[in-house]
Amino acid sequence: MPSRSPLCSVNDFVVRFANVNGSGSASANELFARAVLRMGVPVSSRNIFPSNIQGLPTWYEVRVCEDGHLGARGGYDLMVAMNPQTWDKDVAGIEPGGYLFYDSTKPLPASKFRDDVVVLGVPLTAISNREYTDPRQRQLFKNIIYLGALSALLDIDPAVIEALFLEQFKGKEKLIGANKHALALGRDWVLANVEARPGMTRACGLQIKRADKVGDRIYIEGNQAAALGAVYGGATVCAWYPLTPSSSLADAFTTYCAKLRHDKDGKAKYAIIQGEDEIASIGIVVGAGWNGARAFTATSGPGISLMQEFCGLAYFAEIPAVIFDVQRAGPSTGMPTRTQQSDVLNTAYASHGDTKHVVLFPQDPGETFEFSALSFDLAERMQTPIFVLMDLEIGMNQHLTAPLRWDDRRKYDRGKIMTAADLDAGKDFGRYLDVDGDGIPFRTLAGTHPTRGSYFTRGTSRDRYARYTEDGDAYADNMQRLLRKFETAKDLVPRPVRRNADKPTKCGVIYYGSTAPAMDEAIVMLQERGNRLDMLRVRAFPFHQDVADFIAEHEFVFLVEQNRDAQLRSLIVNECGVDPLRIMPILHYDGTPITARFIARAIGENLDALKVAPLRVVS
Repeated sequence: MPSRSPLCSVNDFVVRFANVNGSGSASANELFARAVLRMGVPVSSRNIFPSNIQGLPTWYEVRVCEDGHLGARGGYDLMVAMNPQTWDKDVAGIEPGGYLFYDSTKPLPASKFRDDVVVLGVPLTAISNREYTDPRQRQLFKNIIYLGALSALLDIDPAVIEALFLEQFKGKEKLIGANKHALALGRDWVLANVEARPGMTRACGLQIKRADKVGDRIYIEGNQAAALGAVYGGATVCAWYPLTPSSSLADAFTTYCAKLRHDKDGKAKYAIIQGEDEIASIGIVVGAGWNGARAFTATSGPGISLMQEFCGLAYFAEIPAVIFDVQRAGPSTGMPTRTQQSDVLNTAYASHGDTKHVVLFPQDPGETFEFSALSFDLAERMQTPIFVLMDLEIGMNQHLTAPLRWDDRRKYDRGKIMTAADLDAGKDFGRYLDVDGDGIPFRTLAGTHPTRGSYFTRGTSRDRYARYTEDGDAYADNMQRLLRKFETAKDLVPRPVRRNADKPTKCGVIYYGSTAPAMDEAIVMLQERGNRLDMLRVRAFPFHQDVADFIAEHEFVFLVEQNRDAQLRSLIVNECGVDPLRIMPILHYDGTPITARFIARAIGENLDALKVAPLRVVS
């Protein structure tokens, strides 16, 4: 008997699966999440996996929340413990009064359990071994057996899971039947052998109840959304080198192009090239951009480090390029399959010398799709590299998001391009000539005119007409124009999103990217404790004036980010000229997604410290 009352909650709890990588559990765990969605209850899922191929621990977390909080909460209410290697740690993390589901085929000593947790044992291995003889079948169907057992414990409609089988194994009747049978094995065992707990009508106080809270939202990974945004944004060239966690972005672009980028005769209207390394990949992208194509690469932190010189060339020679950086934990190899926001400074100032790049910070797959398409317009409008700064949490995990929207009337913004007609009309063409004060010159595309509009593209200094020079005044003139162009970008990139508290407050919080879902929930927690903060979500660099204004309007501002060195804070202090003492960093960098509880606790503790009256000085 547990030492405290079991948790009871309908459509609001966290389930964590602990498995062994390579055991085939991923499919069953995803079916669990999708089944809850099909019952009309919002979920978010997170796959925490090792960087090797097989054998190490892996976890899969499903947040069930009818109220719509889909960021990482912190803690879990039901542990599905399928990995003996991580048993002690997995059991220790269960919320008091929570539930432990495990394979009870082999008895375990009492010391392996907690007295404040409800134990739900099902002999999964015994059931599987009795039913199947092939070792691989035994392992794979054991996963479906525990899915069936969970469906009975949590009141998930088995017909919903069976419908998912039909979709997943369409045309493979034998597999559909086999999975239905395995599902029934687990479900029937629980219904026949697990009794309701004293004082409860069920064995488990956690329940899925049909709702209608999903609506028309879709369930999609950020890398898929970015790839689709690239297709709609007009990208025709992708050059990449495989690197976790960005590889699936290029894979998805390949899939979408195969469906959407062939003409009526079946001819491919795109080029996808796997370079021999990241340096070659960004070189191909820069070359394609110079030639007038919309081109991108997808990489992560180590790739950004290798691409630095080409990033500087594209900045200085003013060549459009888009770089998707799906951030992971660094430095060096770091933790390739863990998430962080640790490339902020590396992208903002990529390359040696005085460089400043446009960086976009999407918060979820929906905004990733939007910013992906926008980035190609910005790259051509600004004639410069654009970084779309995602992370593993957004890129490789599935999120519930509003349907992706596209206006078919939308026209691509190619920026300032001088045509053959312009040249024939005698217009003055200087490749680096600022004609209207916004810092952006006109360009010509290769083959525009047989005799006019040509220029030599170089990474060395030059004058306004692209003529080589080492004259200091000409160099300074060009560098100052690049700075004017960067100032122009402040009004072209997505503006910050501000949300004020329900009552006036002297405190604010700035955040960005994948921190947003947890931040939205944390602000509710803080408000319940009487702490009110205005919120500003930064969506791009260079920073709009709204950022400096927000800081100036508050006596104290928290900045929440997922890296050790407070990189966005450093960028704001450097670019906005604010007093660093005005900004208190809230930092999370263990490689797991930041949680609402972590944010609320960290901000709450700091606010409590600010309320403590100083000791009176006695003279």
